Amino acid sequence: MRFLAALFGRRARLRWLHLIIGGALLMPYFLVGTVLVGMAGGGEQLFSSLPAQFVAFGLALPMAAVTGFFALVRPLSVAAARALCGVPPAVLADGPARTRQARVRTAGWYTLHLALGGIISGATLALPPFAVAVIALPFFAGLRETWLLDGPEALREPWVLALAPFAGLAMLLALALAAAVAGEVLARRAPVLLGPTPEDRLAAAERRAADLAVRNRLARELHDSVGHALSAVTLQAGAARRVLDRDPDFVREALTAIEETTRRTVGELDSVLGLLRQDGEPDEEGAPYGPGLDALGGLLAHCGVPVAYEREGDPEDPGVVDPVVAREAYRIVQEGLSNALRHGGGDAASPVRLLIAVRERERELMIVMENPLGERPAVARPGGGRGLRGVAERAVLLGGRAEAGPYDGVWRLTARLPLTTAEVTGTAGRAEGRR
Repeated sequence: MRFLAALFGRRARLRWLHLIIGGALLMPYFLVGTVLVGMAGGGEQLFSSLPAQFVAFGLALPMAAVTGFFALVRPLSVAAARALCGVPPAVLADGPARTRQARVRTAGWYTLHLALGGIISGATLALPPFAVAVIALPFFAGLRETWLLDGPEALREPWVLALAPFAGLAMLLALALAAAVAGEVLARRAPVLLGPTPEDRLAAAERRAADLAVRNRLARELHDSVGHALSAVTLQAGAARRVLDRDPDFVREALTAIEETTRRTVGELDSVLGLLRQDGEPDEEGAPYGPGLDALGGLLAHCGVPVAYEREGDPEDPGVVDPVVAREAYRIVQEGLSNALRHGGGDAASPVRLLIAVRERERELMIVMENPLGERPAVARPGGGRGLRGVAERAVLLGGRAEAGPYDGVWRLTARLPLTTAEVTGTAGRAEGRR
């Protein structure tokens, strides 16, 4: 049963169909080969001469090999091999063949597919009618007279006629076996000839790295935006609840701050979710998503903690600070405020101090945040707390650096960023910054 399934099962039938397609693809090249043979003087005996047909077949294969060098042949061949040959999709390459090595391999596969397909297709067309006629010889006298009229006398022996049906079945079985073997050969060679080259693997790894970088960036955007908003809203709502009956003016201010914070955060959340729907690409080529330093005033006004803001130079000028850098600087300040809300003193007597300085000589944007030193958790705590790590990642991806820790009785966060992404060293940092 296993033997019959190997010859006539679903996989065998699909591989047989794949070979028939190869034979169909060979026909244009074979016809050109017949024309060449005819021009050489064998046209009259071409379709009755088996050697002439083999010569035309031999001339067709080099022409097919040349076609295999076209880049789009590989994705078409891969699609057919995945659907019909039973080859696992993961072992085959995706996309056109771009490199010389990939094209040579594809040409080899295309030639092998058409060669085996041409042989099996020709046998499939010619052998079954002949085998059926052989099986029918003992049962039809007219057929015997037509076939054996000019044949050897031995073929008219009764024992030969008795074996004729078995001979016909053996022919059909041999055809099925040949198709199964040819299909298995193609299935085994597909991973080698249609599999990814080292260049394909490198390109796939770069695509995966780029996708992971986009996912990490979107995760940081969501953490910084939503995390800051929730911290601010929670603290403001808690403070308003405690003085609800004593200080209605403060409650009114707290509710206004909560409204402004949630409205701003909803806008930022829509921006990030829009990027997810667009596979992480910005709305305009090279345009950064998210707010920049020009939106810092609204953040500081409704952050839930008093902030003493100083600046040197003009960090809000896009001609001085690249918009991508400005966006990352905004997120760093936002995360610093979230940490101050969660872990600092946060009273009016000792507000958060923020300094943003454009240092033209060093070609860098410096951010310094100081807040009263409260209880500081680990950078990565269960359920969150990865904000400082995200700050460091943002700075490093832009070619800068960031550090945080206690300093002279306060908690200090310092970040130094290049003024423009053009000053980032390394293509990885530039590509990540543009995303």
